Amino acid sequence: MVSFTQFCILYFYFIASVVSQVSEFISIDCGSTSNYTDPSTGLSWSSDMDIMKHGRQVKVENPNGNSMQFRTRRDFPSDNKKYCYNLSTKERRRYLVRATFQYGSPANVDAYPKFEIYLDATQWATVTIQDGSRKYVNEMIIRAPSDSIDVCICCATTGFPFISTLELRPLNLSMYATDYEGDFFLNVAARVNFGALTKDLVRYPDDPYDRFWESDLDRRQNFLVGVAPGTARISTSKNVDIRTREYPPVKVMQTAVVGTEGELSYRLNLEGFPANARAYAYFAEIEDLAPNETRKFQLREPYIPDYSNAVVNIAENANGSYTLYEPSYMNVTLDFVLSFTFSKTNDSTEGPLLNAMEISKYQQIAAKTERQDVTALNAIRNMSAESVWVNEGGDPCVPTHWEWVNCSPTPPPRITKIALSGRNLKGQIPSEINHMEELTELWLDFNSLTGPLPDMSNLINLEILHLENNKLSGSLPLYLGRLPNLQALYIQNNSFSGEIPAALLSKKISFNYEGNPGLHNEAQRKLRFKLILGASIGVLAVLLILFLGSLILLRNFRRKMSHQKCDENGNSTQPGTKQSTACSIARGGHLLDEGVAYCISLSDLEEATNNFTKKIGKGSFGSVYYGKMKDGKEVAVKTMADSSSHLNKQFVTEVALLSRIHHRNLVPLIGYCEEAHQRILVYEYMHNGTLRDHIHGSVNQKPLDWLARLKIAEDAAKGLEYLHTGCNPSIIHRDVKTSNILLDINMRAKVSDFGLSRQAEEDLTHVSSVARGTVGYLDPEYYASQQLTEKSDVYSFGVVLLELISGKKPVSVEDFGPELNIVHWARSLIRKGDVISIVDPFLVGNVKIESIWRIAEVAIQCVEQHGYSRPKMQEIILAIQDAMKIEKGDEGNAKLACGSSRGQSSRKTLLASFLEIESPDLSNGSLVPSAR
Repeated sequence: MVSFTQFCILYFYFIASVVSQVSEFISIDCGSTSNYTDPSTGLSWSSDMDIMKHGRQVKVENPNGNSMQFRTRRDFPSDNKKYCYNLSTKERRRYLVRATFQYGSPANVDAYPKFEIYLDATQWATVTIQDGSRKYVNEMIIRAPSDSIDVCICCATTGFPFISTLELRPLNLSMYATDYEGDFFLNVAARVNFGALTKDLVRYPDDPYDRFWESDLDRRQNFLVGVAPGTARISTSKNVDIRTREYPPVKVMQTAVVGTEGELSYRLNLEGFPANARAYAYFAEIEDLAPNETRKFQLREPYIPDYSNAVVNIAENANGSYTLYEPSYMNVTLDFVLSFTFSKTNDSTEGPLLNAMEISKYQQIAAKTERQDVTALNAIRNMSAESVWVNEGGDPCVPTHWEWVNCSPTPPPRITKIALSGRNLKGQIPSEINHMEELTELWLDFNSLTGPLPDMSNLINLEILHLENNKLSGSLPLYLGRLPNLQALYIQNNSFSGEIPAALLSKKISFNYEGNPGLHNEAQRKLRFKLILGASIGVLAVLLILFLGSLILLRNFRRKMSHQKCDENGNSTQPGTKQSTACSIARGGHLLDEGVAYCISLSDLEEATNNFTKKIGKGSFGSVYYGKMKDGKEVAVKTMADSSSHLNKQFVTEVALLSRIHHRNLVPLIGYCEEAHQRILVYEYMHNGTLRDHIHGSVNQKPLDWLARLKIAEDAAKGLEYLHTGCNPSIIHRDVKTSNILLDINMRAKVSDFGLSRQAEEDLTHVSSVARGTVGYLDPEYYASQQLTEKSDVYSFGVVLLELISGKKPVSVEDFGPELNIVHWARSLIRKGDVISIVDPFLVGNVKIESIWRIAEVAIQCVEQHGYSRPKMQEIILAIQDAMKIEKGDEGNAKLACGSSRGQSSRKTLLASFLEIESPDLSNGSLVPSAR
């Protein structure tokens, strides 16, 4: 039981959070001339006069209803431009964005408007007005990709595009989280309040997040038809506990429909379908059933394996009556016409019950223009005060490009042309322009530009450069003559001075430099002398190269002859004895033909390790000892425990692989010894041991802080990414774990232990291999199929990320109980929106929650059941870097605090476990439904 004091605390906390939430609402009445407070909701509305300079304010004729927001609208020209509202957001926070459209009922209209709306570069919807008195609502649930978003209206095919209202509503942290929100928005298709008492919407203040819950009494065409006989409406005045992830309003949960004859069925149209969707069902038992009465039912239509086989028993699933049960269908394919039926089971006395439902379509997020291009364009816009072209909003390229730029057609869009001739630009050309690598034309002529030319040496695709008739000064940079594709350069009538780079005069380009009295053309006079001198130097250079080449060949021949011995003691050099040289490893292992690691004699290693007395660890095939070479270099010496064929193969593998790969985040192999039946590997010594030592080591050791863990994760991920993409053929580690991530004296991480690694064939997507690895880290798909891919390393690295978040070992009955391993335990909590329960207690209160969420999200993607659903290492690196930016920044994200689970229910019901399904294949840019 909750005490009165606890209830008061929870109540006031909830009220405070709601008040804070409302203060962040953005409500824009488009076309209004003043700000006001809506008496029906108490919400403050703002005019768009100060933020939208385009279009015209129109008074709506015969507005439907008494809502103040629909007495005016803003109309925009029917042209090829877009008109955008910019809304401030907090990056990575979830929001509901809503745009509404009510045209009104004019006496004469030839054709109602039809046009597009976009959210950033993503097409949101096609708005098709068919009834002037109807209010058309479009809602999108997003995780904000940056500190602002653009809502753009454009592309009318009939009539004039317009908008009535635009709203932004921040959501609670856990609400509407999906596994795919980095690639998809949620486009709301339906949100229905069943058993509603009136036709009115339920919204704020009944819903603190101001969602629109449509009444099932709405009788518009094809909306909730085909109702089953015996459908009854019920309601209650008792409170309903709605503390689940989505927090639907109590008022909506206090009404429901019941199938008194055993069935509930409905049919409705879903605009924009067929498509993949996330569906939410809301069940709350609001009738007082007798002890001998039961309510059990199943989803009969559409039949979806797992979903339809699960039995709903609301009171049991929700742990009591008047308590919400909220199963969500993570990824289902729905048709344009959705017909659904719930049927009671044979052992149930009561018919099915439904309080509410939500259906949202996965809308793929379109690529925005490359950020560095946008940064450069904004710097250029700051050079002019003109309002028309400077104030063009939205993405520079999508859905239509700004009038003064051209863009590439492939995503992400890149700027290919800037045309700002005679636009009254003042000041120096911004240095940011050097990052626009795809730029082919730059027209900045007939302005008032001053100062020297900035570095533009990165513009390797630049073909045309117009800078004439400005006030530019200084010398002409040498890079202008080195731009490989430059065809035309016009700099006349400026104040340039100094010598013209010879390359500009010798290249076949159209070059005009008149009107620059300070420029001098000395290149032609010197050209002939330079050619003669250059030819002479060239002949001498050729002779010198031939001489040096002969010396190198002679030295290599002598070295090859000397390598027939491993050391000066004459070991294994007599005819008939087995050679103990590195060359034998390379040939015997069949892994590489080029040079291998340095061969070190056994006597040198005995001296370095003081006869192998200081043991510092145990590797995959033997003990590891500390050593110090004669030159003072500290080393880790790994010895083979026995000479079995399997371990011999590991030895050959590790020497061969590490001889050809070099990366700052891979432990370097210094040398090896194959002598007197010994197999020894010599590595750089890593002073701070393994990552496992620091996470699961001595209780007296201070745990790593979150930023240190992120840096280690980034280093290790970069090492693995090099193995996967920087080597040809790629290399699969096969044994990624915290004990194989070593830390140097500066706490920089390096991946080690390549004894189990395999090379992938260039023409294959996987390697057939007997599954090997470490329990807790081993990819279950690899174990089941024996097909090895880079995604097996990704799975193991996901386990490492979960260890970094939680501080727990990958397998532990004590920590995880029946879940047994960290993956199942963490996945079940994260999918409930409860990341706090998995966080290492040492980190609580000392870390930004959004940073934790970013790593938790990518970790769960890494340990997906199917390899195709897992990210690439490069994507993981970007996620880690995102988390580091969040942690270092001043975004004001809340710190994790004990008990701040935001009222998340920890209930895990039978049906919820049935409804968890695997992530889709995103490799082709589309969602492919998959069931567990």
